[in-house]
Amino acid sequence: MELKNMVAMVARTGRQLQRYNKGHRQIVGCIPYRIKSNKGKNLEDSLEVLVISAQRKGKGMLFPKGGWESDESIKEAALRESIEEAGVFGTVERILGKWLFKSKSNENYYEGYMFPLLVKEQLDLWPEKDIRQRIWVSVPKAKEVCQQPWMKEALDLLVNRLESSQTIEEESV
Repeated sequence: MELKNMVAMVARTGRQLQRYNKGHRQIVGCIPYRIKSNKGKNLEDSLEVLVISAQRKGKGMLFPKGGWESDESIKEAALRESIEEAGVFGTVERILGKWLFKSKSNENYYEGYMFPLLVKEQLDLWPEKDIRQRIWVSVPKAKEVCQQPWMKEALDLLVNRLESSQTIEEESV
C-alpha cells in the first residue's frame, strides 16, 4: 500500500502540543487549488479552490486550518490540516502571509498563517470525512461563501501571485 493511502484515519486532538506566540494560538492553513486546462482562458475561469464546511452547523465554508504543533514544521502543519479536514495532498507553496484575528466564538485572538496548496491528489477517505463537506468552487464563489475575512485576503493574495506568474510565463514565450 502506498504511503498516501495510509493516512491515519484519526485527526489530531488536544492542545498539549499547540504553539503560542504572545498568548495567541498559532493557526496554520492552506488554500487548496487546482488549475483546469487554461488554454485560451483567463486565470479566473480556470482556477478552482477547495472549501470545506465548518465543524459547527451554519458557520459557513472556509479553508482547511488548525493548530500548529510543536513537533512539526509550519508547512507540515499546513499539509496535515489539509489532509485531516479536506482529504487532499499536494505541494505546499510559499507562504501567503500572517494575520492576527479574533475568534468568532469567543474573545481569543489567533495568529494565522496561510499557504497555497497545489493539489496533486484527492482522497476518497480522510479523517474528517464524516463531519465536513468539501466542494471545488470558483474564486468569486469562495469569496461569497467563506466566512473569514482574513481567509478572503489570503485568497486575493493567491490570485494575484498566480496572475503575476502567469504574466511572467506569457512574456517569456
